[in-house]
Amino acid sequence: MANTIHVDVVSAEASIYSGEAEFVVLPGEAGELGIYPKHTPLITRIKPGSVRIKPAGGGEEELVFVAGGILEVQPGLVTVLADTAIRGHDLDEAKATEALKAAEERHRRSRAGVPRRPARSHTQTPPEKIREKPENKKKARSLLLGGGPQQEQPGRLFLFYPLLS
Repeated sequence: MANTIHVDVVSAEASIYSGEAEFVVLPGEAGELGIYPKHTPLITRIKPGSVRIKPAGGGEEELVFVAGGILEVQPGLVTVLADTAIRGHDLDEAKATEALKAAEERHRRSRAGVPRRPARSHTQTPPEKIREKPENKKKARSLLLGGGPQQEQPGRLFLFYPLLS
Protein backbone atom coordinates (compact mmCIF):
# COMPACT_ATOMS: atom_id res chain seq x y z
CA MET A 1 0.00 0.00 0.00
CA ALA A 2 1.74 3.10 -1.25
CA ASN A 3 -0.56 5.57 0.49
CA THR A 4 0.15 4.58 4.11
CA ILE A 5 2.48 5.67 6.84
CA HIS A 6 4.11 3.51 9.52
CA VAL A 7 3.13 4.58 13.07
CA ASP A 8 4.96 3.70 16.29
CA VAL A 9 3.60 4.82 19.67
CA VAL A 10 6.06 4.03 22.45
CA SER A 11 5.98 4.78 26.17
CA ALA A 12 8.62 4.16 28.81
CA GLU A 13 6.84 0.93 29.77
CA ALA A 14 6.08 -0.67 26.39
CA SER A 15 5.39 -0.33 22.70
CA ILE A 16 1.72 0.66 22.57
CA TYR A 17 1.06 0.62 18.83
CA SER A 18 3.05 -0.30 15.74
CA GLY A 19 1.56 -0.63 12.27
CA GLU A 20 0.53 0.96 9.00
CA ALA A 21 -2.03 3.74 9.01
CA GLU A 22 -3.84 6.03 6.58
CA PHE A 23 -3.49 9.04 8.91
CA VAL A 24 -2.78 10.04 12.52
CA VAL A 25 -4.22 12.91 14.59
CA LEU A 26 -2.27 14.10 17.66
CA PRO A 27 -2.62 16.85 20.32
CA GLY A 28 0.15 19.32 19.42
CA GLU A 29 1.11 22.29 21.57
CA ALA A 30 -0.62 24.76 19.24
CA GLY A 31 -3.60 22.52 18.43
CA GLU A 32 -4.30 19.19 16.76
CA LEU A 33 -1.84 17.87 14.19
CA GLY A 34 -3.06 15.75 11.29
CA ILE A 35 -0.34 13.61 9.73
CA TYR A 36 -0.80 11.95 6.35
CA PRO A 37 1.70 9.89 4.30
CA LYS A 38 4.60 11.90 2.78
CA HIS A 39 4.24 14.62 5.45
CA THR A 40 7.08 17.12 5.78
CA PRO A 41 9.65 16.09 8.43
CA LEU A 42 8.79 17.50 11.84
CA ILE A 43 9.77 17.22 15.49
CA THR A 44 7.54 18.77 18.15
CA ARG A 45 6.19 18.28 21.64
CA ILE A 46 2.72 16.91 22.15
CA LYS A 47 0.28 17.72 24.94
CA PRO A 48 -1.69 15.25 27.01
CA GLY A 49 -4.64 13.94 25.03
CA SER A 50 -5.70 11.29 22.55
CA VAL A 51 -3.81 10.04 19.52
CA ARG A 52 -6.22 8.84 16.84
CA ILE A 53 -4.86 6.34 14.34
CA LYS A 54 -6.83 5.27 11.24
CA PRO A 55 -5.42 1.82 10.32
CA ALA A 56 -4.56 1.03 6.70
CA GLY A 57 -7.22 -0.93 4.80
CA GLY A 58 -10.10 0.40 6.88
CA GLY A 59 -10.92 -0.96 10.26
CA GLU A 60 -11.82 0.75 13.49
CA GLU A 61 -9.92 3.87 14.55
CA GLU A 62 -7.37 3.17 17.29
CA LEU A 63 -7.28 5.52 20.29
CA VAL A 64 -4.19 5.89 22.44
CA PHE A 65 -4.16 8.35 25.34
CA VAL A 66 -0.82 10.02 26.04
CA ALA A 67 0.37 12.22 28.90
CA GLY A 68 2.59 14.37 26.70
CA GLY A 69 5.77 13.54 24.87
CA ILE A 70 7.63 14.04 21.60
CA LEU A 71 6.46 13.54 18.02
CA GLU A 72 8.82 12.81 15.14
CA VAL A 73 7.46 12.77 11.61
CA GLN A 74 9.31 11.50 8.53
CA PRO A 75 7.67 11.09 5.09
CA GLY A 76 6.97 7.40 5.71
CA LEU A 77 7.15 7.14 9.51
CA VAL A 78 5.48 8.69 12.56
CA THR A 79 7.07 8.05 15.96
CA VAL A 80 5.38 9.12 19.20
CA LEU A 81 7.61 8.96 22.28
CA ALA A 82 5.06 9.33 25.07
CA ASP A 83 5.77 10.04 28.72
CA THR A 84 2.91 7.68 29.57
CA ALA A 85 0.50 6.03 27.15
CA ILE A 86 -2.45 3.68 27.39
CA ARG A 87 -4.63 2.10 24.74
CA GLY A 88 -8.19 3.39 24.63
CA HIS A 89 -9.73 -0.08 25.02
CA ASP A 90 -7.60 -0.70 28.14
CA LEU A 91 -9.18 2.22 30.00
CA ASP A 92 -11.70 1.43 32.70
CA GLU A 93 -14.13 4.29 33.38
CA ALA A 94 -14.80 3.21 36.97
CA LYS A 95 -11.06 3.08 37.75
CA ALA A 96 -10.49 6.46 36.12
CA THR A 97 -13.31 8.07 38.12
CA GLU A 98 -12.01 6.50 41.34
CA ALA A 99 -8.47 7.73 40.64
CA LEU A 100 -9.78 11.24 39.94
CA LYS A 101 -11.70 11.34 43.23
CA ALA A 102 -8.67 10.07 45.14
CA ALA A 103 -6.44 12.73 43.54
CA GLU A 104 -8.95 15.48 44.36
CA GLU A 105 -9.13 14.28 47.98
CA ARG A 106 -5.32 14.25 48.29
CA HIS A 107 -5.24 17.77 46.87
CA ARG A 108 -7.89 18.94 49.34
CA ARG A 109 -6.02 17.38 52.28
CA SER A 110 -2.71 18.88 51.22
CA ARG A 111 -4.29 22.36 51.17
CA ALA A 112 -6.00 21.93 54.56
CA GLY A 113 -4.21 23.67 57.40
CA VAL A 114 -2.05 25.74 55.07
CA PRO A 115 -2.46 29.38 56.06
CA ARG A 116 -3.40 31.63 53.19
CA ARG A 117 -1.73 34.98 52.95
CA PRO A 118 -1.64 37.58 50.23
CA ALA A 119 1.13 37.40 47.69
CA ARG A 120 4.00 39.82 48.31
CA SER A 121 6.67 41.19 46.10
CA HIS A 122 10.23 39.92 46.58
CA THR A 123 11.18 43.49 47.50
CA GLN A 124 9.42 45.40 50.23
CA THR A 125 10.08 48.75 48.59
CA PRO A 126 8.61 49.58 45.18
CA PRO A 127 11.22 50.18 42.44
CA GLU A 128 10.22 53.86 42.16
CA LYS A 129 11.24 54.43 45.79
CA ILE A 130 14.57 52.66 45.28
CA ARG A 131 15.39 54.81 42.28
CA GLU A 132 14.55 57.99 44.18
CA LYS A 133 17.06 57.37 46.99
CA PRO A 134 20.38 59.09 46.21
CA GLU A 135 22.43 56.56 48.19
CA ASN A 136 21.08 53.73 45.99
CA LYS A 137 22.02 55.59 42.82
CA LYS A 138 25.54 56.14 44.17
CA LYS A 139 25.85 52.52 45.25
CA ALA A 140 24.74 51.27 41.82
CA ARG A 141 27.14 53.60 40.03
CA SER A 142 29.96 52.54 42.31
CA LEU A 143 29.28 48.85 41.66
CA LEU A 144 28.90 49.30 37.91
CA LEU A 145 31.81 51.62 37.33
CA GLY A 146 34.28 49.98 39.67
CA GLY A 147 34.17 52.36 42.61
CA GLY A 148 35.81 55.75 43.02
CA PRO A 149 34.27 59.21 43.36
CA GLN A 150 31.15 59.69 41.28
CA GLN A 151 29.73 62.89 39.91
CA GLU A 152 26.00 63.40 39.75
CA GLN A 153 24.57 62.91 36.30
CA PRO A 154 21.02 64.26 36.27
CA GLY A 155 18.49 62.22 34.35
CA ARG A 156 20.43 58.92 34.39
CA LEU A 157 18.99 56.12 36.46
CA PHE A 158 20.50 52.71 36.91
CA LEU A 159 17.92 49.96 37.14
CA PHE A 160 19.99 47.06 38.38
CA TYR A 161 17.86 45.94 41.32
CA PRO A 162 19.79 42.78 42.24
CA LEU A 163 22.91 44.87 42.82
CA LEU A 164 21.13 47.13 45.30
CA SER A 165 20.36 44.51 47.91
